[in-house]
Amino acid sequence: MIYKTKFKDLIILKKKSHKDKRGYFKELLIQKEVKQKFPFMVMSFSKKNVLRGLHIQNKNSQGKYVSVIKGRIFDVVVDLRKKSKTFGKTFSTILSEKNNKSLYIPAGFAHGFCALNNENYIVYNCTNYRDAKSESGIQYDDKNLKIKWPTKKPLVSTKDKKNISLNEFKKKYL
Repeated sequence: MIYKTKFKDLIILKKKSHKDKRGYFKELLIQKEVKQKFPFMVMSFSKKNVLRGLHIQNKNSQGKYVSVIKGRIFDVVVDLRKKSKTFGKTFSTILSEKNNKSLYIPAGFAHGFCALNNENYIVYNCTNYRDAKSESGIQYDDKNLKIKWPTKKPLVSTKDKKNISLNEFKKKYL
C-alpha cells in the first residue's frame, strides 16, 4: 500500500509480511512502485537514542528508500529542493520492523533519524552512489525546523555536531 504525503514524490510504503511459526517473510522494495533504480545499498546499526543526520549530498544527490529490518526509528526529512512549495518544511514518521513501513525520500531532501529501540538495523537503497565530497548536513536541533525529537539526550557523532543551520545551508548552497 502506498501513502502519499503533502511533499511531492515523498511516499510511505506499507509492505506485506507473511508470518508463521518459523518467523516471517517480508517484502521490502518493489522497484516499480517507486519507479527508481537503486544501484547503491547500505545498512546502519544504531543503539537507542542515537541521532543521525540531517544528511544530504548537494551534488550527485540521492533518493533513498529507507527500511527498518529490526527495531524502531523516528525518521525525519527536510525538503531542500530549491523550487519546492514545501522548501524548508519537515516530515516525520515512525518506521519499524513491526509496522512494515518504508519511506521513499526523493533527491533533494535532508534525512535523519533517532533510534528508539536498543538495537536498530536500517537499510538504505540509494538512487546514486555516495559522494563524500558533496556531503553536507543540517543541524538536527535547528530552531527553525521545530523538530520534536523523541529524546532529550541524543547520541550525535562529532561530524553531525558540525552540521550547519538551515539559513547557513541556504546561503552556501542555494
